[in-house]
Amino acid sequence: MISSMTAFAREEHRGDLGILSWEIRSVNHRYLEMFLRLPEELRVLEPLVRERMNARLGRGKLDISLKFKPGSAAEAGLSVNQRLVLQLVDAEHQVSDLTGLSQSIRSADLLRWPGVLEEKEQDFTPVKKQAMALLETTIDSLIDNRLREGERLGKIVQQRCFGLKAQVEQVRDLMPEVLEGVRSRISDRLTEVMEELDEARLEQEMVILAQRLDVDEEMDRLETHLEEVERVLGADEPIGRRLDFLMQELNREANTLTSKSSSVDVTRAAVEMKVLIEQMREQIQNIE
Repeated sequence: MISSMTAFAREEHRGDLGILSWEIRSVNHRYLEMFLRLPEELRVLEPLVRERMNARLGRGKLDISLKFKPGSAAEAGLSVNQRLVLQLVDAEHQVSDLTGLSQSIRSADLLRWPGVLEEKEQDFTPVKKQAMALLETTIDSLIDNRLREGERLGKIVQQRCFGLKAQVEQVRDLMPEVLEGVRSRISDRLTEVMEELDEARLEQEMVILAQRLDVDEEMDRLETHLEEVERVLGADEPIGRRLDFLMQELNREANTLTSKSSSVDVTRAAVEMKVLIEQMREQIQNIE
């Protein structure tokens, strides 16, 4: 199936651990390139995220972000350093005994003392597992969106192929009339210069003219390339680079046809071909 490189996906999970949400934006790019934004406490997941994206996607420029709002089960707790508090109280008693001054330490003063309050080390293992599971769901959503967009792009390219085939048939239909017109003009010219006729030169000019007007080869190659485009569109693999190459080949044949044209109608058909090819090329830039 055709996959576009342009898509967006967002998935969210709410639970006791908190709120986790992934966002992935994808645009066209020659290779797979990633820009990650992760919360500091989950930054350790970056290698795993890159590994999963490389395993699931082939091309595209990815903007990946993870947001995390801790819940009650994931919030960091505080503990009191009881040993330090007892030391501070004992020190206060010693000072009172030495100075004869009696002042009790307030609890608020003790809490402000460096080291009295300690933050419990938080275990983020459950959060990490949940984040990676949610990432897989988000990638699934992104791929589905890329496939839907790819289907739309494939239809556009297919329509342009039909248009190109119609132009090729039009040129084939025009060529007998074009060649007959050229023969008529040559015949009229020969009548005017009959007395100065050089048979060797005439034969040479006729060969050159025949080569210039012969577009059957270009028409055959255009049809062959279009058949290949339709075959590639049905392939179950990344096809963007192959289609881009075929666009170059189609454009080359259209340019050659333009240079050989000796008719306004053929020139118009060739120009229309180039327009259709450019429209296809623009869409193909987004195909993986």
